[in-house]
Amino acid sequence: MKIIDAHMHLSQIEEFKRTAAEKSFVDYSVAGILQEYAENGVVLGIGMGLTETQPDGFPDAISVTPMGLDLTEELPPQLVYCLGINPFTLDQAAVARLDEDLKKPNAVGLKIYLGYYPFYAYDSVYDPVYELAAKHQVPVVFHTGDTYSERGLLKYSHPLTLDEVAVKHREVNFMMAHFGDPWVLDGAEVVYKNRNMFADLSGLMVGDAANCQRLKDSPLFFAHLRHAITYCDHYEKFLFGTDWPLAPIKPYIQFVQELIPAEYHEDVFYKTALKVFPKIRSLVEDEVE
Repeated sequence: MKIIDAHMHLSQIEEFKRTAAEKSFVDYSVAGILQEYAENGVVLGIGMGLTETQPDGFPDAISVTPMGLDLTEELPPQLVYCLGINPFTLDQAAVARLDEDLKKPNAVGLKIYLGYYPFYAYDSVYDPVYELAAKHQVPVVFHTGDTYSERGLLKYSHPLTLDEVAVKHREVNFMMAHFGDPWVLDGAEVVYKNRNMFADLSGLMVGDAANCQRLKDSPLFFAHLRHAITYCDHYEKFLFGTDWPLAPIKPYIQFVQELIPAEYHEDVFYKTALKVFPKIRSLVEDEVE
């Protein structure tokens, strides 16, 4: 089975470096991610553009829009990315840069960091982003749920706030990162209700293989998640993602394989990503009809 990782990172973010060194023990580098991908059948990774202008600065109010993957100067063909949006620097010039960058084959979507930046998904500041998504036929990915920084404000990242955007912009596909965890039952309703809303299953646990195993096998830790996925009952609307470097690739694959019924594995691990991110179809070997 071929796998697409629909949510990973490769940016000069101090917290990512610290997590890799102290918790997940992955090699946080281009070589590191490519080796893990090769060992586990991952044919493509979709990075979430993110930058900080000083160490531990994210959410950074002065990062230039669009934010990219700045841990490397040139991305290998196995990696593509979503252009990161800083609403504080989303002026006319930034919109023009986004418009131009979306012409690049490896720029496959747009990423909005709800909770990290104090704006709701339906705030008018993001209207130009949704217009560009419709123009270029690319999805908009939202961070939802818990923030990986205590400076985040959780009220902005609740998944229910995406409903209004999904209704208003029916011509755009949206991906709810992290399924809104811990508010996954609310997230499930938004995904279930709106034909243009999808969710990735990334970032649901942090740590090395042993810690992932401990959390995966806990009888209660993911009870809310299993409930929400079952309630949603649209397995074809979920995407596999890791949020690497928060956890190694192999145990995260095993985790999602246990969450999702086997008959939907090909959708979750591969086919749905091709629907949500249509630009990646030309970048993977055998397109799925």
